[in-house]
Amino acid sequence: MKIAPIAALALTLAAGGCITAEEQRALDVEKCHGFGFRGRTDAFAECLQAIDLNRSADRRALAYRDFGGPYVGFGYGYGYRRW
Repeated sequence: MKIAPIAALALTLAAGGCITAEEQRALDVEKCHGFGFRGRTDAFAECLQAIDLNRSADRRALAYRDFGGPYVGFGYGYGYRRW
């Protein structure tokens, strides 16, 4: 009915937001060139490495993030109360 076209549109938009590894690498290279580093130098490699390490740290921080904390309620579920 009307759900199928909406679901197809949502799936298309979600897939369109993805970026391939090659595209990400090209963006990283452009960023380092924008900082003034020349290709095939140690400083350029360190720039790319720093960008990659920052991206990894962001992913780890998001994975370990506490969304909302423990349940706080009266008589339902487990958790502790924050006063």
